[in-house]
Order: sequence, then structure tokens, then C-alpha cells
Amino acid sequence: MIRFLHSSDLHLGKPFGRYPEDVRVPLRQARAQAVNVLADLARAHHASHIVLAGDTFDQTTPAPRIVRHAMNAMREAAHVRWVLMPGNHDHANATELWRQIRLDAPENVILATEPAPISLSDDVTLLPAPPTDRHPGRDLTEWFDTAPTGDALRIGLAHGSVTDFDSSEDGGSAVIPPNRARRAGLAYLALGDWHGQLQIGPETWYSGAPEADGFKHDKTPSALLVEIAGPTAPARVTPVPTGTMRWQRSVINLTEGVTPEAMLAAVLPSVTDRARTLLDLVVTGRARAPDRVTLERAIAAAAPDFLWQHDDLSGLGLIHNTDDLDVIDAQGALRAAAESLSRDATDQSRSPEDRATAQTALSLLFSYALED
Repeated sequence: MIRFLHSSDLHLGKPFGRYPEDVRVPLRQARAQAVNVLADLARAHHASHIVLAGDTFDQTTPAPRIVRHAMNAMREAAHVRWVLMPGNHDHANATELWRQIRLDAPENVILATEPAPISLSDDVTLLPAPPTDRHPGRDLTEWFDTAPTGDALRIGLAHGSVTDFDSSEDGGSAVIPPNRARRAGLAYLALGDWHGQLQIGPETWYSGAPEADGFKHDKTPSALLVEIAGPTAPARVTPVPTGTMRWQRSVINLTEGVTPEAMLAAVLPSVTDRARTLLDLVVTGRARAPDRVTLERAIAAAAPDFLWQHDDLSGLGLIHNTDDLDVIDAQGALRAAAESLSRDATDQSRSPEDRATAQTALSLLFSYALED
């Protein structure tokens, strides 16, 4: 009866302010291109509609060009009908935003800004629950249960929290019952707000964002291809990858006797993928000082390959080995300084900050010594 793509949380115009400009630009570009990616997937899978479950825009006052560019891209994708529903970032009471969207929207864009049935075809009706502000604090899907739709197939569209996994990405309380689809006789309930893909029940899904915007979710960003063959047929849901940028958080746990370079190489993506990868590397465990220096050098050598890279070695403890200090000096002032730093780095009576400072200083000494 219907085949459509379910997506949400495009957050067009997201500034990515914590990153440098040369990183922000490709992140924003990838987000803007998500509209074209969805359109191409709809064409490839013969989907009649693309249903966006809120937060198409990152804020209630995006730049006019961001709205215009999105609407132009949807206009170019004339082979599919788009359904845009407000989320909490672009809620329905942002009157100027939705006025601008109405002005710019082409004929193949349906705006689901009111809690009222929308006919997608002669035998399929969409029931939207558009948020009216940033934190509505109530169940906006309650009206689904009694909505008159005749014999039409019923599809729900909502934005908010079903479970207490973290509520929305901004925090809040769970307000949508996890059994809403069953209670309202929905063939499918398309949800937005949670940026990672998540199945709540047989017919209830969060699509997740088409482009990741942090390291929180470990699944590949995807849209959901939803196929419903008939009024009693279960929804067939297939994830289809959409993400072009890669956010990777990796943990290396060093132990004595392992090769630091090998452990690093095992978690790094291929060289061809690194230019589109943001890498957050966390190193834990314990290592001898020369091994720590070797690892630091290997990380520094790979860092320019990535779009963005951060490493945290604060959780890496020091294995004290007197023989290692001979690398710095067998005797004299440098040896005395190294021994003092080695003691301080492993002295549990000192604060974690003092131990970390001593460990960093000792690593520098080893680095200078190894260069010589």
C-alpha cells in the first residue's frame, strides 16, 4: 500500500561551535547534503514519500538561505513527496520560521504543523503530533487513539521521548507511551528526537539523524525504508545508510608487553576514510614510559590525516622501571630529575593532577632523550 523513507533530526544550520572553522564547514555541508542523500535513496528504493519526524532545522531562527536551500533541494526531488513536521528545535510556535517555510515550500512538500489527519493517498492517513514548544511536557500523541480515519491505513508521526533513555537529546521526561502504536491502531509510528536509530516495538522506530553530530551513538547513521503491503500486513523496516561523516570514539587499553603502535593501528580507520573522520581516542591501562612516548608519536603522526582528532592519555598509568631511566641518563642531574618525576607520577598520596603533570614531564624527558 505504501513505501516511504522515515528520517528526522537533520538539524540544518547546526553551527558546531565547539570545533574550528575548517571542521565546522564540512560538517555543515554534510548536514545540508542530507536532503539530497534522502532524495536519492527515495528514488533508488521507489519510495513515494519522505517523512521527517521533526527538527529539520536546528533552531527557530535559521538563516533564510538555509530554509530556501532546503526547500529548493526538495523541489528538485520532484519524484517524492516530503512531509515536514516541527520538532522541539523548530517547534510549531516558531511562527516566523514556518511562515518562511510556507512561502518557500514547493508543491511536493506537505507541512504537518497541526494535529490533524493528513491523507498521503486514498488508503493511507498520517497522524502527526507536532511539538508546540521546546519542551511540551505532555503526550501530544494521545489524540491518535480516537482520530477518525475510516478504513485507511494509519501512520503516526511524533517527536519526543518514549522511554527514559535520556529523553530528548536536551533532557526532559518520557511522555509518549511505548504502546501508543498498538493503542491507536497504527501500522507504523515514526519517531524523531533521539539521534541514534532505535526500535521501540515491532511498529515503532526512531530513525535517528541522517548525519551524526557527536560520539554518543555508535550505529551507522541511516534512514528507515518502511514498506507496508496491506491493511493487516506488518511494517517491513529496513535501515539504509545515509551518513557521510564518521564520528569514532576508540578506547585503547595498554598492558605491559603489548605493542602500542599495533594497538593504535587496530582501531584506526583506513587512510581513505580519515579525511571525513572525527576521532576521539581514549588511552587507558598502564605502560612503561618509552612505550607511552612511542604511542604519543604514533598518534601525532596520524593526527593530520583526520578531519578532527583528539586524544586523552590521562587514564594511562605509568609502569615504573628503573632500567628505562637509563635512556635519559645513567647519572647526574637529568637522572635525578627523572627519578623524582617517576616517583611523583606513581605516588598515590599526590593529587591526580600532580601525578598527571609528573607523568607528562617524564614523557617529555624520554621524548628528548630518544631524539638524541
